[in-house]
Amino acid sequence: MTPRLGPRRSRALQLHRKLITVWSAPPGWRGWLVTTNNNDIGLLFLGVATAFFVIGGLLAMLIRIQLATPRSAFMAAETYSQIFTMHGTVMMFLFAIPFFEALSILLLPGMLGTRDMAFPRLGAFGVWVYIFGGSAVIVAMIMGLAPDGGWFMYPPLSSTAFSPGIGADVWLLGITSIEVSAIAAAVEVVVTVLRYRAAGMSLARMPIFAWYMLVVALMILTAFPPMILGSVLLEVERALGWPFYRVEEGGDPLLWQHLFWLFGHPEVYIIFLPAAGMIGTILPVMARTQILGYGWVVAAAISLAVLSFGLWVHHMFATGIPQLGLAFFSAASTLVAVPTAVMVFAWIGTLWQGRPVMHLPMLWILGFFATFVIGGLTGVMLAIVPFDWQVHDTHFIVAHLHYVLIGGYVFPMIAAVYYFLPLLTGRHPQFRLGRIAFWVTVPAFHLTFLAMHWAGLLGQRRRIATYEAEQGWEAINFSASIGAFALAIGFALVILDLGLNAVLAPRSRRNPWAAGTLEWAVPLPSPVYGFGAIPVIEGRAPLDMDPALPHRIARGEGYLAGADRHRRETLIVDTATGAPAQVAVLPGNSILPFLLAIVTSLSFLAPLFGAHLVSALALVGVAGLAVFWAWTSGRKVDEGPVDAGLGQILPTSHEVPDPPGWWGSLLLLLADGVHFGSLLFGYAFLWTIAPNWPPPSWITPGLVGPILAGGGGLALMFGPRRTVRAISRSQPPRTGLALTGVGVLALAAAAGWMLRNGPDPTSHAFGATVWLLAGHVLLHAVITLIMLGFLALRIWRGYTSPRRNGEARILQLWADFTAVTGLLALTAAWAPGAFA
Repeated sequence: MTPRLGPRRSRALQLHRKLITVWSAPPGWRGWLVTTNNNDIGLLFLGVATAFFVIGGLLAMLIRIQLATPRSAFMAAETYSQIFTMHGTVMMFLFAIPFFEALSILLLPGMLGTRDMAFPRLGAFGVWVYIFGGSAVIVAMIMGLAPDGGWFMYPPLSSTAFSPGIGADVWLLGITSIEVSAIAAAVEVVVTVLRYRAAGMSLARMPIFAWYMLVVALMILTAFPPMILGSVLLEVERALGWPFYRVEEGGDPLLWQHLFWLFGHPEVYIIFLPAAGMIGTILPVMARTQILGYGWVVAAAISLAVLSFGLWVHHMFATGIPQLGLAFFSAASTLVAVPTAVMVFAWIGTLWQGRPVMHLPMLWILGFFATFVIGGLTGVMLAIVPFDWQVHDTHFIVAHLHYVLIGGYVFPMIAAVYYFLPLLTGRHPQFRLGRIAFWVTVPAFHLTFLAMHWAGLLGQRRRIATYEAEQGWEAINFSASIGAFALAIGFALVILDLGLNAVLAPRSRRNPWAAGTLEWAVPLPSPVYGFGAIPVIEGRAPLDMDPALPHRIARGEGYLAGADRHRRETLIVDTATGAPAQVAVLPGNSILPFLLAIVTSLSFLAPLFGAHLVSALALVGVAGLAVFWAWTSGRKVDEGPVDAGLGQILPTSHEVPDPPGWWGSLLLLLADGVHFGSLLFGYAFLWTIAPNWPPPSWITPGLVGPILAGGGGLALMFGPRRTVRAISRSQPPRTGLALTGVGVLALAAAAGWMLRNGPDPTSHAFGATVWLLAGHVLLHAVITLIMLGFLALRIWRGYTSPRRNGEARILQLWADFTAVTGLLALTAAWAPGAFA
């Protein structure tokens, strides 16, 4: 006989069934191709990143076998160079950043009290681009096509003269596609944290991990574009002969170092800060208290992010930097220890005021403390210029890097996976194997990398495949190799233990750690829809303030309970206060992200094999699928404000001036602006450093181009505004659309005139830079023209109204950016000739 359910439980079960119907993906393999749900995307991301971690670890073992004994014949010098290059590449690009992106996609909606990320299809696109790009890099390595210039790919070592073949090209294009994936994830994270939260969750009430991820995502948007630009310049030099890094033709290889480390040093903190956010989340729960100094910790994270962008020359002390520059960057590199110390002391204070329990996540956090502090102190040592000169290219640097990245990132992330395992699998970690893995891993780590510090101080150079027996490094290297294999065993035990727990551990009760944050308010494992209703909160620890909140959420007591409109919905709030503002209508399952990722990856990788026509067709496919993607959004009729529950009537995200797409475009243009700024930085750097800038052959360009550019820029800035005003007043927007079209065509004509009359891009770096600036203008003119045509078609088909004018405002954003950067680019290209 089936037991009768009480009315409350029956209501909760009905709500669950309706939401499951709306939010689930199809069963089987097809579901993984079309899913856009954050749970599925995050798990796929997490699994692939873990696989890359295993690959990177196997490469590390090959390195330690080679270095265990002097004059080792285990592998040739060229093979060794490929192995250490790929080890760094896999760990930095294919594991570290994607792993925390995976956890953020999995966990942020629950922490924030929302049902999904802001752009579900963008998240799916990002994970597939990452899989395709990363797989291309690994397949190239298996085929013997891996580069051998180190994971930082310094020219001229990475030029065609010293790195022939397509190995370096695979690296450049594959890594660039992975960085596109990272930028897509960063856009998602920023918009989600700022707008997609529980009602009442103001900025001051956000979980500490959300603050850290907001900072990190903004860092990705501002740190990755210089690296993308550097990779594009190097690939263009290799493929077309444009001499950006060749000194004899007006270039300079130091330009690559500046662009790379403008990305590379912030990346260290991009990797560390998510781990710090996990510590700030887990540590108070393990200590059974609240985090000490919430505001100070948030301020320290922001300060660390800002300071990290002033440290890139820290990696270039040995390149001949002027004394004043050495002093400035040395002081800045030392200063960065201050916000880090604020965070560490806040964590220690949290332990002091609480009653810590030694669960397995807490053990890994203690392992972090013992390791990261040592790595931080060696970092301060490296900020001192004379010391850095002595150890710059030794194993001391390698050891410092691993102390910071493994101790400061991997150990907290292991703690996080154990901590959130009940949320992901519904099972609570039970096996003792996890503790054994901890006590194998942490001592083995210190044995390995303390020995490498010692070897570096004794002068062992990094990147060298072998060494002589009489140099006194034999016992040190052998000990380091023994430690490395023990470390690998420890990590293997961790992965084994997590796998066993995910399958065999007993079912977990709800909120097994007695945490106070919202992600533990849902049944375990977390359902695909997250919350049965969007809750209203009044503090940073809502479950501590209201223990009955999970039951009320399950019964639908909150915003947007049920799925009566048969679509995926969640709440958008005011950024500062958390007051309900809009109802976000999210897309359902779609094959579009998978298809777009295929053609995007094809456009990157086809030129490696000389298939330029295939690449061109793929780019057309990218544009076509992107337009179709956008076309499937929006509505053809005004829906008006809808019932959001709790007596609130709110507009939908289709009928507001700042829809989610507007916020996403703003953030993409932030990254695009940093990319353009990096291009101007490179232009100014070469003008300052390289001789003959501009070369004497450059002639005065005349007035045709400036007149076209100036008129086009003005029309391009004025036209979209007139269009928005006309739509808002239910008037025909023909004049605004026409002005926009004239403006973009005039700006494109100015760029084309420059290309036709400019210098030869293969003869001098100045000519190559002029072509790149003009190409930037043409590319954005084409994008704006496509958007203009799209908007005109949408207006004709009835997709706009005074309420639905968000797409016109998005066009206005892109048009403004195209006009401003176009005028700056063309001015920079014309100025040397005009004033010659």
